[in-house]
Amino acid sequence: MWPQCPNRGLKFEREAGYFLGAMYISYGLGLIAIVGIGLLLWAFTHLTLMRILFWAILLFLPLAPAITLFSRVLWIYLDQAIDPELPAAGNRDPGGSN
Repeated sequence: MWPQCPNRGLKFEREAGYFLGAMYISYGLGLIAIVGIGLLLWAFTHLTLMRILFWAILLFLPLAPAITLFSRVLWIYLDQAIDPELPAAGNRDPGGSN
């Protein structure tokens, strides 16, 4: 993740513990993904419940980094919607170009 938005100057690197809420979002999205994969395996295979669980978790693992990044982005959007932080005047180009 970039330390700062190149267009708007919004600081992505926040104080320690800022992304704790993103961990909850990531957990929820991961759980939804594992259940979804498990339901697909259950619908299209004749595996036992333990094997479905094993394969659902194993197939989920490559998605974990993308879900983690996505949850951090969602957390920043949620934070900016509730309590917007305006970028510093020197960090933003008024013309909108670089």
